[in-house]
Parts: sequence; C-alpha cells; structure tokens
Amino acid sequence: MMKKAMADFRTGTAVLFGTLLLLICVPTWAAKEKPPEVDSNGLHLVHDSELRLVYQLPDSTLSGYSKVILVEPYVAFRKNWLRDRRSESIDPLAISKKDMETLKERVGKEFVEAFTKELEKKGYPVVDKTETGPDVLIVRPAIINLDIAAPDVGMAQAGRSSYFVRSAGQMTLYAELYDSHTSQMIVKVIDPQADRMWEGTGIRANRVTNKEAEDHIVRAWADVLASHLHEVSKPE
Repeated sequence: MMKKAMADFRTGTAVLFGTLLLLICVPTWAAKEKPPEVDSNGLHLVHDSELRLVYQLPDSTLSGYSKVILVEPYVAFRKNWLRDRRSESIDPLAISKKDMETLKERVGKEFVEAFTKELEKKGYPVVDKTETGPDVLIVRPAIINLDIAAPDVGMAQAGRSSYFVRSAGQMTLYAELYDSHTSQMIVKVIDPQADRMWEGTGIRANRVTNKEAEDHIVRAWADVLASHLHEVSKPE
C-alpha cells in the first residue's frame, strides 16, 4: 500500500506543473473572476477562508493527521522578472540566469526550513517521505509568481545592498494536500501574499531582510495549516 500510494502520488507531478504554468501566466485570475464552486478534482470551494482560495474534498477533514510529509517545493519567478530587474539596473548583466536559479534554490530551501520549524513548534513533526500512513498528511507546495524586489545575489556584497524598498516583494503559495495512505487529494490552496513588514517606513534591502520577509509569510502559511489540522470548515 505504501509503495502504491507514493507511486500514484508521483504520477500527479505532470498535472501539477501544467496547473502551475496556467497560474504563472495568469496570476490575477482569482482576483478578477469568480472562482468555480467545484474544481476539476471534485473539490469544493471553502467560503470565508483565511486564504485567498481553498478547495476541499466534501465530507473530509484534516483532523486526525499528526505528521506531515513536506515535498520539496517547486519555485517559479514572476513572468519577465529577470528582464524587469535587468532593465532597472545600471548593469544589465548584474543578475544572470544562474543567479536566478540560485535564488530559486535558496527560496525553496528557506521555505522548507521555515515551514518545518513552524509546524514542529505547533506539535506536528515533519517526517520522511517513506513514513506514509493514515495519520500522515502529504503537503506538496509550490511558490509561484515569485517577485523579489531587491535580490541580493553577490556573495561579496551579501547583506550590504544599497536598494531601499518598502516591500521585499511577493509570492503565491499553491499547495495540494493529500492523504498519504490513499493518495487522495483533500485540500488545494492558492494564496498570494506580499511583504508588508516595512510598509510606511521602508528598509535597506539585502539577503537578511529578504529572508526575514519570506520567513514571516511562510510561517503564517504553516500556522494556518497547523490550526486546521484540528478542524477544517466544511465547504458550503
């Protein structure tokens, strides 16, 4: 059963990436159009959620899950992010495609660290992917439309950026939650968030402040999940 569950789960990767491509290309659809009451997976829209969009399997609940398998997140920048950053720089080659890949890797790693730390602080250990079972929830996250306002990519200059910003940027969480025992998708989440830690005052941005802003958003997402592992509102 465990091998079958993980095999079935992995077959959904292509579908996930296809969905992400649509979301990356049309980042504001959820804000401009009324979302469907039922999605293509048969999940129903949850009204009055703390997050922008939440879909849930009817008659399901997250209560009873005591552990979490956290899949390594897929990370994608906002469309034309590199072009825009280069156009705003004195040196058009100040940020390379390699730097962009490094930033994606860094954001993914920091997401896992912050999400894991917050969940475990709330009493929900993050376990190895082989530890499937009826009390283990799989969280498959993706960070899309990532927009870092002032990327600090130079190793020698790390922590000494001259960019002054009022927001470190923004990103959208797309997450699918599965029962690890049956491979059934239970919940789907889409939630865009922008950094507002220094709104109204501004700050000189660097790698440290960027990470602080990212961690603040990620911890909030993990906190929402932890609070709903006890009880999730039924779809209306």
